Parts: sequence; structure tokens; C-alpha cells
Amino acid sequence: MTMSQEEFWRENKRLGTDGWTWTLAVILLILTCRLLRYRLRFFCRGTSLLSSASSTTPKTDAIPSIRSPGIVSDLDLKNLINNLNENCPDDNIWEHVIDKRTNFIAYKAKCCKPQDGPLKYLSVTTFEDCSVEVLVKFYMDNHYRMQWDKTVVHHQQLEVDRGSGIEIGRTIKKFPFLTPREYVLAWRLWQGMDGSFYCFSKECDHPLAPKQKKYIRVAVFRSGWRIRQVPGRNACEIRMVHQEDAGLNLEMAKLAFAKGIWSYVRKMDYALRKYCAGKQHQLNSTAGASMHIQKVRMYFLRVGIHGGIKRVT
Repeated sequence: MTMSQEEFWRENKRLGTDGWTWTLAVILLILTCRLLRYRLRFFCRGTSLLSSASSTTPKTDAIPSIRSPGIVSDLDLKNLINNLNENCPDDNIWEHVIDKRTNFIAYKAKCCKPQDGPLKYLSVTTFEDCSVEVLVKFYMDNHYRMQWDKTVVHHQQLEVDRGSGIEIGRTIKKFPFLTPREYVLAWRLWQGMDGSFYCFSKECDHPLAPKQKKYIRVAVFRSGWRIRQVPGRNACEIRMVHQEDAGLNLEMAKLAFAKGIWSYVRKMDYALRKYCAGKQHQLNSTAGASMHIQKVRMYFLRVGIHGGIKRVT
């Protein structure tokens, strides 16, 4: 038998304070049940979405093959060598930027403004008491770089092709007072007949790295270097040519480079000495550094004296 609304309130009035307490308890119970039902429904839907996302997201250790093997080609290597040797015919006026040294490291750089691109820098860094092999491993070890280069907040290898030696990766850099910059790059490593190493990197797109609003994607990035032994000395040099459009004003970019590069180079030298002393180049178990060196030894191009390129089987 159900109680009418009028009878319900008459009964509560007759019961007095105890009736109001009972009524309040019933209302709270109803609200609690509804809240729990809402949370349960939300939780189940969230779990379903997470399960769906995990089933469609590729695993990081299942790295696919390079879709475009020619993304970094032998022509890039030829152009890199010409740029490093300053054999490119152009009318660019080079401007001195810096020339500093200590007992362990020397650094000098100059820059110019090409008509068809961002600022171009040409630099030479010389490290005393260092072998070519260790310096190459140090430069290619992106996981160790995150320990000493505080601008690098994230690095992820997206794709690798063991046959051509081409790799694609994504790096996030954070600079003071600026929106984080996102770099999606393809790079390749070669070895010359004289034991020197060459590396060239350029911007690219990749389906595993869609653009995100919270980052500024660096649209132009062309950077390459050569590491070789300094003749007659227990020292190595890395000669680098670098172009990058990170969305900064031209004069601001020049000022930031000139003011900050020497501090960065000295920090890099300290990290290199620590890298050698700690034998991290031997103990590092990350996929990055060890994979790079193995790949170079198995698949590389020998660069002839006259710029001829020959594949070694």
C-alpha cells in the first residue's frame, strides 16, 4: 500500500524532529545513489576509450621501416661536404661571431644570411684528448643528451631503416620565455675513407608525430657535421654547418646565439669528459647510441678524395 504525498508530510509533521531527520536521510541516500551511478557510468566510458586508444596506438618498440629511403640522400652528403669545405659558389658575406678557447676546448663560428633561407652558421669545435669514435657516440647519444642539455625535454625515435642507415626522431626543446619547439628530423651517418664521420639532418613529417598546438614545429632545419682527428695531435674536431628557422626574429636569433653559445659549448665539453670518464659510451644500454655505431659499421658509404661516393658491401 503506497502513501500519498499529503499523508507522507502529515506523518512527518506528527513525528516532529525525528521525521525531518528521517526525510533528510532518505534525500541524501537518493542523491548519493545517483552520484555513484553517474561516476560508474563515466568510469566505464573512460575505460572503454582507453582500451580503444591502446589498441590503435603503435608500440614504441615496434619501429616501422622508412617509407621514403631517399629522404636523406647521397646528394645531401655531397652538398654537406661542399658546405663544410666552403666550396659553394655564393655571394654570402660571412660575419664573425665568436672565437674562444680553454686548455681543453676551442670554438669559433661565423654566420651569413642566404637569400633563400634562415641564418647559416659554420663552426669548428676542437676537443683535446678525445678519440673520433667516442665523440661520434657522444654526439649521437640522444638519451644522454637529455641529461646534460637542459633545453631537450623529450626525445623519441620514430623510425629506423637498418639498410640505408636513415633514422627519424622527434625532439622537444624548451627555451626560456618561449613556447617549446618541436623538431621532427631525419638523419643519416656516413664514414669517410680517412676514418672521419659525416652526419646530415633535415626536417620531415611523420604520421607518429602529428602537429600539436602546444608546440611550435620547426619548419626548416638543415644541419650537418664532420668529425675527424686533428693531424699530429690527440684531439678531434667537429666542423658543422647549421640552418634553422625556429620562428624567431633575425636579430633576436643572432643575439641569442652569440650570448649563449660559449656557455653551451663549455657545458658540452664537461658532459663529454664525464661521458668518457664514466665509460658511458661502453655501458650505455639505450637503443640510440649502440644502434647508431653498429649501423655505421655495417652499412656506410666511403667518401673519396674527389667527392666520389662508393657503396661498400
